[in-house]
This record gives sequence, C-alpha cells and structure tokens, in this order.
Amino acid sequence: MQILSILQMLVLLALANGAPVLAKKISGNRFNLALDGGLAFVDGRPVFGKSKTIRGIVVAILAATAGAPLIGLSLATGAMVGAAAMAGDLFSSFLKRRFNFPPSSQALGLDQIPESLLPMLACREALSLTALDIALGVAIFLAVELALSRLLFKAHLRDEPY
Repeated sequence: MQILSILQMLVLLALANGAPVLAKKISGNRFNLALDGGLAFVDGRPVFGKSKTIRGIVVAILAATAGAPLIGLSLATGAMVGAAAMAGDLFSSFLKRRFNFPPSSQALGLDQIPESLLPMLACREALSLTALDIALGVAIFLAVELALSRLLFKAHLRDEPY
C-alpha cells in the first residue's frame, strides 16, 4: 500500500478543491465568469451552472501545481491532479443539472467520488497506486471532505455546509 502517495494525493486534492472557495471569498464577484457562459444544454438546463467559473478552474489547477513540489511531487503531477479534480467536479455538476438538482445542492457521493477518483486514476502509474490505494484514497477523501465542509461552513468560508 502506498500510504505516502495517497496522502500526497489528498493534499493536492485539498488544494485543488479549496482554492476556488478561497478565491471566491477573496475576490467576491470579480472574475467569476461562468465556465459554460450561461449556455443551456439540449435539455434546456445549464451545462454546469453559474457556480462553475473559469476563475475556479484556473486557481484549482494553479494551487495543485504550486503545492506539488512542496510535498515531493512534480509540477506536472500537480497540474494533472488539479485538472482531473476539476474535470471530476464538472462531471458531477453536469450530472446534477441533468437530474435537476438545485444549484449548489448536495449529492452525497456524486459530489466527492468523481473529483477524487479521476485524479487518482490519472496519477496511478506516476505514483504506483493500486486499485486498493485508489479505493482507500477516494473513501478517505469522501469522509474528510464531508467533515471539513461543515467546519468551513461554520467558519464562514463555505456558503453551504456540504
């Protein structure tokens, strides 16, 4: 089992997922251009929704990239984690819009699994992750993300407690 690699992935996932939240708190409505440009999908619903912004994607990738060397990983690995985490987050948002979930609503599992699974799969060879390592990493991410979200909400850093 690659405990160090799992922990490194979790740190990068925390950076990638936390950076957009902090960027929103710091910059408010500045630079919050919706990634989908407000366009609707063929079903008439937003592609991703207005909470998925170009600013959020950019700062997530930059944060993971910048953090990677600090924990012994390459810039490329950091960028891959950040990009794959955001791809997973966008996939979740896309599905939530198709299932008609209200904006910023919680979908247990759907909100956490893709944004942790995709980066772990993307980095499996670079970090020698096994299927068990990936499953453990996703499970830890899900549990920690749920607990941290509540704490960040109480600290007024998140708009919702999930």
